Amino acid sequence: MELQITWFILWAVLWAAYFILDGFVLGTGFLSSMLAKNDTEKRLLLNAVGPVWDGNEVWLLTAGGATFAAFPTTYALMFSYLYTALLLLLFSLIVRGVSFEFRGKMEGQAWKQGWDRAITISSFLPALLFGVAFGNIFAGLPMDAAGYHGGLLSLLNPYGILTGLLFVCLFAVHGALYTAVKTVGELSGRAFRLAKLLWMPLLLVAVIFLGATAYATKLYDNYLAAPVLFLVPGVAVLALIMVQAYMIANKPLRAFAASCITILFVVFTGVTGLFPNMIPSSLDPAYSLTIYNSSSSQYTLTIMTVVALIFVPIVILYKIWVYRIFRAPVTVQDLTENREAY
Repeated sequence: MELQITWFILWAVLWAAYFILDGFVLGTGFLSSMLAKNDTEKRLLLNAVGPVWDGNEVWLLTAGGATFAAFPTTYALMFSYLYTALLLLLFSLIVRGVSFEFRGKMEGQAWKQGWDRAITISSFLPALLFGVAFGNIFAGLPMDAAGYHGGLLSLLNPYGILTGLLFVCLFAVHGALYTAVKTVGELSGRAFRLAKLLWMPLLLVAVIFLGATAYATKLYDNYLAAPVLFLVPGVAVLALIMVQAYMIANKPLRAFAASCITILFVVFTGVTGLFPNMIPSSLDPAYSLTIYNSSSSQYTLTIMTVVALIFVPIVILYKIWVYRIFRAPVTVQDLTENREAY
């Protein structure tokens, strides 16, 4: 297998891992105002994601770093063309992290309410913006030899917004299920009922997205050329159905696992259709950025592959260890006994 293809696959895996892991944090964040009825429940939500949220950002940094090192031209032009949108995304993630840490530093009600609103907004915006960004990449950016012929407002096209809504709905169900698993009592039950309520809008948006993709993008070209690839979106659809089946069976942990698989194969569905493009041009395919015309040298990719084979398994083992250590649901007793609790 060519190293460009290897790194394209790894690039997809890194993004999928990030969306699975930070997706439930984003979902929990922007649903927190709906789920928590008092300060104690808001603290329970923060502490449900507290031990893992910052570690999940490693996958975002790794995905960005892999893009920079393996496909530097794509990285350069993407961060140039989408500068304003990505800067807004970065600021949102910064505000979210600050909100988690600062909310409990003072006892004033106005102080906490202000940071609660910041958590909601700074969790919703990244979910929406990631979807809008990938939706525009799937559809192709208006670029040619003269450069990029768009702006922030041009990214807010119907297909981009639809993909943003898909990400929001995915992360909402994902976050609600995570809360149901990681908390107990009425908060857990409330989150589980909300996940059931949100599943139907997610299904509706997913169906519309699949239909719109046929008209707004060329993602289906690869699938039509090799029909066996339809197994990828097929697994995503099956996993989404299993989310509902496990919720009906009152098995939130299995529903959450099915949600993880759904997000994984939704990402794979997009990048499978995108291949070999990294950023297709909507004006002229000759100006599309592909894994071949935007990649680093073979020597660089070889060194990166060796490093990835050594360190990626270490990171995976570390994440498994962390999630195993903090696998128990968060309770009110944990808040009183742990001085480091949010």
